[in-house]
Amino acid sequence: MLEKFICSNCLYSGRPKSFTKGSFLLEIVLWLCFIIPGLIYSLWRLSSKYKACPKCKTQNMIPMNSPKGRELTGNLN
Repeated sequence: MLEKFICSNCLYSGRPKSFTKGSFLLEIVLWLCFIIPGLIYSLWRLSSKYKACPKCKTQNMIPMNSPKGRELTGNLN
C-alpha cells in the first residue's frame, strides 16, 4: 500500500510530486548554442530535483502516520 502524505502548509493530502529547478527552454538553448554549458546546466538540473506538494509546491510534505501528520489530520475533522 502506498504511504499517504499531508502538506503542513496547505493541508493537501496525497502523494508528493517531483519538481526540477531551472528552465527546460534554457537547457535546450544552451545545448544548441554551447555544448559544455548545456552539459553543466543539465547536470545541475538533474541534481536539483525535489519532492514537494503538488498544490502549493512547498517541500512540507510529511507522512500521515507520523505524530505531526496525525495532528494535522485531526485538525481536518
